[in-house]
Amino acid sequence: MEKKTERIAILIDGDNAQAKLLKAILEEVAKYGKVTIRRIYGDWTQHNMNSWKDLLNELSFTPIQKFSYTSGKNSTDGALIIDAMDILHNGVVDGFCIVSSDSDYTGLAKRIREEGVFVMGIGVKTTPTAFVQSCEIFTFTDNIVQEAVIEKQIEASSAKKINKRVKAVSKAVPEVSKFTKVKLDLIDRAYFMATPEDTGILVAVLGTNLRKIDPSFDTRAHGFQTLTKLLESLDQYEIYKPDGSGLSQPVVRRKQRGK
Repeated sequence: MEKKTERIAILIDGDNAQAKLLKAILEEVAKYGKVTIRRIYGDWTQHNMNSWKDLLNELSFTPIQKFSYTSGKNSTDGALIIDAMDILHNGVVDGFCIVSSDSDYTGLAKRIREEGVFVMGIGVKTTPTAFVQSCEIFTFTDNIVQEAVIEKQIEASSAKKINKRVKAVSKAVPEVSKFTKVKLDLIDRAYFMATPEDTGILVAVLGTNLRKIDPSFDTRAHGFQTLTKLLESLDQYEIYKPDGSGLSQPVVRRKQRGK
């Protein structure tokens, strides 16, 4: 379990995000802290913003008007960046979430991190790498959608039907076996960052290190809801709780050869 940031501002580029995912996005951000500032930016006189309107009061978001002075040009980024800097310097939050797939927010994410403040991003798979790497955590909307679909099926199905439907959804997700070498190399790097002597580390620490190396790393992209479940599926690692250690969190270590 990652340490939670106490207060988070979620700033959404309404011209560059999907309204239908707003509730799921809010739930995703809430994993990291309490969302105290909630704003959506866009030209609310335009028809493309209508999909957001019904959700504003339901989820307590504040609409920020930004007129499109030039046809075909997204003018919301400037307003969002200015507001973010004001919030940052006022010190009223401990972290930010920028919801957009626009590379224009790369500089903003870097500036927030320079202040030692938590910053995460949420966007589509095609989000430029520069923006993804500028965030401490970057979550692709594909992974949020997958989780939301599974949860809805669980709520609406009997126990027998759940397994069939979850398996059907999982087929659309890349299997771990297809990325074994690449992902194992990544996990190994994150593991040895914390334990050069190969003595085992908390799963939560491994998760933090993975995000440091790759902010977009997400177990859901490989068919697992948690890092512990993913590690349990790998032959190279084992999960355990040391006897008499008083630790309540699971520990991961590499398996000894021949074991």
